[in-house]
Amino acid sequence: MAAALAARSCLELSAAGRAPPRLPQELLFVPPGVAPLPAGRYSDSAGGFCYQESAQLGAATRNRWVRWSTSGDTVELVEESLDVNLLNNAVRLRIQGCPFLPGGIHLCEVQSHLVVLLVTAQTVHRLLLPHPARLYRSELITESQVQSVFTDISKIHIRDPSNYYVIPSVPGLAPNSVASAAWLSSEGEALFALPSASGGIFVLKLPPPDAPGSVSVVELKQSSVVQRFLTGWMPTAIRGDGGPSDVPVSLSVHCLDHDAFLFALCQDHKLRMWSYKDQMCLMVADLLEFMPVSRDLRLAAGTGHRLRLAFSQSLGLYLGVYMHAPKRGQVWSHGKEIAEIWALWHNEENQTVLKYINFEQNVAGQWNQVFVQPLPEEEVTVRQDQDPREIYLDYLFMPGRFTNAAIQKALQIFSQGTERHMDLTWDELRKEVTLAVENEFQSSVTEYECSPEEFWQLQVEFWSKFYACCLQYQEALSRPLALHMNPYTSMVCLLKKGSISFLVPCSLVDHLYLLSNEHLLTEDDAAIFEDLEMSRDVVCLVQCLRLIGESISMEMAFIMEMACSRLQPPEKAAEQILEDLIANDTENVMEDIHSKLQEIRNPIHAIGLLIREMDYETDTDMERAPHLALRMSLSQLFGSSTAAHVVCGGVAKICTVRFLLCRDLLILQQLLLRLGDPMVLGGAQLFQSQQDLLHRTSPLLLSYFLIRWASQCLASDVPVDTLESNLQHLSVLELADTTALTPHKLVSGPQTIVELFFQEVARKHIISRLFLQPNTSLAETSLNWPHLITSIVADFLPLLWPSNPSFLFPECLMGSCQYTQLQEYIRLLQPWCHVNMGSCCFMMGRCYLVMGEGHKVRGAITWSCCAGISSRSLDLHKYSLLKSNL
Repeated sequence: MAAALAARSCLELSAAGRAPPRLPQELLFVPPGVAPLPAGRYSDSAGGFCYQESAQLGAATRNRWVRWSTSGDTVELVEESLDVNLLNNAVRLRIQGCPFLPGGIHLCEVQSHLVVLLVTAQTVHRLLLPHPARLYRSELITESQVQSVFTDISKIHIRDPSNYYVIPSVPGLAPNSVASAAWLSSEGEALFALPSASGGIFVLKLPPPDAPGSVSVVELKQSSVVQRFLTGWMPTAIRGDGGPSDVPVSLSVHCLDHDAFLFALCQDHKLRMWSYKDQMCLMVADLLEFMPVSRDLRLAAGTGHRLRLAFSQSLGLYLGVYMHAPKRGQVWSHGKEIAEIWALWHNEENQTVLKYINFEQNVAGQWNQVFVQPLPEEEVTVRQDQDPREIYLDYLFMPGRFTNAAIQKALQIFSQGTERHMDLTWDELRKEVTLAVENEFQSSVTEYECSPEEFWQLQVEFWSKFYACCLQYQEALSRPLALHMNPYTSMVCLLKKGSISFLVPCSLVDHLYLLSNEHLLTEDDAAIFEDLEMSRDVVCLVQCLRLIGESISMEMAFIMEMACSRLQPPEKAAEQILEDLIANDTENVMEDIHSKLQEIRNPIHAIGLLIREMDYETDTDMERAPHLALRMSLSQLFGSSTAAHVVCGGVAKICTVRFLLCRDLLILQQLLLRLGDPMVLGGAQLFQSQQDLLHRTSPLLLSYFLIRWASQCLASDVPVDTLESNLQHLSVLELADTTALTPHKLVSGPQTIVELFFQEVARKHIISRLFLQPNTSLAETSLNWPHLITSIVADFLPLLWPSNPSFLFPECLMGSCQYTQLQEYIRLLQPWCHVNMGSCCFMMGRCYLVMGEGHKVRGAITWSCCAGISSRSLDLHKYSLLKSNL
């Protein structure tokens, strides 16, 4: 399919783990002589900072950045990394009684320091942190855990008078503005630009930290000289000493040579550019001239406008402007060759809407979709034959559904605040939730006797009450505060209250299936292949699948889920769902599908193309990378827990979407078989061709079901001595690659078995294949997030694909003592996958021995002998050793 559409839309992937919430270092500073202001004066805000060399493979700052969030008079700063787990990487600073201006956190990078400039409603502050390049003796970071720049922040003299200043009452901060800008001069001075109450801009300048001096204050106002210079160009209303309409509502700064140019977007809808060095206004532009406006908008104060600045060495300086108007908004950009613009807002239903546009790839001006992470379902369905407690617990603690923070906050409220539950592990949290709900339940049912039906109903009510509380906090914590984009790696993130999520390119198959029909009908989306007729066939095919998917009820979906779990043929489940769809077709959906099918010129070919796009089966064994051959500069690339959550979350998302797509495709194929109409089937299509496609789709669906299950299955936390003993035993059996497994205790919260496999084995193979190829110059390679995350996920899926000769995933499970999980994996695999059958039988025998079920081992050995030894890592010697343990 066309490569140009690979990044047509994006998916949101959460990086929130299952570890207890991070406990940041707490710092408090009470500025002397400042009267406290109410903490709720300004809204919460967030933002981020990227190191200049974050895209360079050999840099200490590779894949590292800082994010921050403000709430009242408190700011929390967190340093993140995709490569290593950073220790002491969070700090929470409270400037008592001084609420932070939204967006009032500015970070600057110099050779030896990272400088944090803070702006509150009454004060400005400077923090000096060591630069990451100075924290490590070696240029290369080879440890899995390193210290953050915030490790020693408590030792910094926050109270040093040279590092803070109280904003003077004259000229004074404009009361209704939240704008600020801050920068470092070439001499090391810290400068803070703020709107003044008189309508101009005043700039506070702190002397360099290592040089004595006093704070200076300069106010930028429209002088008489500037008036004469700009007479005839600027409207009369903005000349003179300035008034309230001149008050900036958003500020940005661009430093060039020994000057700083301040861009101010003001209440009068005008953009002004100032030279700090000359203290002159160099430009004024009325932005209402660039958009259709009404009289009401022109007369109203533009308090909601926002300004963003971007600079590229190759493309130059660009400004992005959001013009706020009641019930409508518009993004305005300055420049000719802007690559991308991202827009984030909340609609009238308080839902997050996120879109982006790339003008280089999309001359039609079509904004691309971003599929944000949906909230969990509002209600959990519990059947009468199910235990409500187990169903709700499984649903609440399903990886990727609720964050640890949301459940802990709900637990604290549900327990009426009597205890603090802020440092519980995932297992401890599950036990505390069970205890809290059961205590509430027991206290209400001891007063009277009830029937089993009433007992069941009361359980559902209490668990539903706790679930609703979790959902409320999950929604609050999932609300994005800001967009953050790394200009060096093109990584885009959503910053939320206490967490972060990443935006990754959507593959074409997922893009077509997730996109709504009105967007799918556009001309650009129809041009998937050079053959336009085939492109239209595939688009029509996907529209049919969407019609089916939107018509399937929860009960129908459950039929396919149970068929896969109980090892029943998916084709039969699809046939039953089709019958239910036809029987309950009150809105003539089947007629719409039939009509759409007639638009497809060659449905068999279109289905075949779709299947090929989703199949990760390879003909040869996956190449085994020599572990010692990895370059030191790559040994930790994407090695952090955050990276594992994102990569494995991407795999889980793809498998979830494609399981549904394959389900709908099976149902559609059953419909085609039932129709049997030569007009529909293109005349020359054979019944056998349809059967072949049906039998190709079924294992595809089961493969995605299996990987999706593995993406939700938690790994057991195994003691180090047990791991070491297990690896020694496996080394006696001469199993390959056990040296790749490092015995260690899980320390960052429970992993899924897919995350365990990625961190222990798969990542090294993937990174080696991507970077250690002939004619690859690492020195000239820079990291590009969209391309890299797409490549890593695309290379990871074949390592998980059950019908490939590579057997690394089950071997990793066995080497990591994940025997219960390995048994379930093989149970779901054996009836339909005929690759590595001998290996599966051997491993099942090993599981029986470890789990104390030795009486089942002979059956596994007999089965393995009948199946043959298909794995490269097993031979008869190992089977004989296995028998000797009986």
